[in-house]
Amino acid sequence: MITEIYCVSGISGEAENVFISSGENVRLSCNNALSDCKSKYTWIYYNRFRHLAIVELIAGGIKRKDTERHERLSLESDCSLNIKNVTEEDYGSYTCRKYVNGQQQGPDERVSLNVLHVSVSPSSSPSSSSSSSSSSSSSQTEISPGRSVTLSCQLYSDIGFSCDHWVSSEGVELLWVNQAGVDLKTDSRYQILSSSAPGHCIITLTTTLLNEDNNREWRCQLTRRNQLKTSVRYTVKYSVVYMWHYVLN
Repeated sequence: MITEIYCVSGISGEAENVFISSGENVRLSCNNALSDCKSKYTWIYYNRFRHLAIVELIAGGIKRKDTERHERLSLESDCSLNIKNVTEEDYGSYTCRKYVNGQQQGPDERVSLNVLHVSVSPSSSPSSSSSSSSSSSSSQTEISPGRSVTLSCQLYSDIGFSCDHWVSSEGVELLWVNQAGVDLKTDSRYQILSSSAPGHCIITLTTTLLNEDNNREWRCQLTRRNQLKTSVRYTVKYSVVYMWHYVLN
């Protein structure tokens, strides 16, 4: 099990890992909260790759209006933090901290939010939707047959470990699969490549589109010890103009 100990800018303690896909809603729990939590608890955010300092999100039940995700945040009665329409920019460490008379009390309750996101080349105008069981989001793109398309699936994480460490220590794996759940590495039509960058694990799918690919679905899924944690579906949708041309010919 990955247990990360923070000693950055006053943040300490072990972190729970949460995996989510972009476009979904997520609820981060504050397990040590009391009944009067809203007046005594503060949620703070830190990302070693995006910020040089801690960002205070909610203090005493009041949202900070100067944060970039202000409109998407809300607080439950048990002090759980809700984030609507998660983006790849939201990945990082979220800490629930108790204050009494201005002094921190007890250990931090920390959650590491890891976000799965798919981008498309050539560029497109995707629309997103979410489903509930084992997180999944989807996108649609209007493109045409004969063109090469590359789907880049990235896991954004500020854990600080390499992708190889994720795989060897936690059994975390990224896969591109078809609608039947078959690994696309087994099909020579697709070129599947894996790579990594600081804070990102990346797996790309490249293929040349065929006429019969209209409405075809490909899915990037993240598994942990062979259990599905979250996924992103990508659906090919050809333009109406092209489909009329295809039918007439």
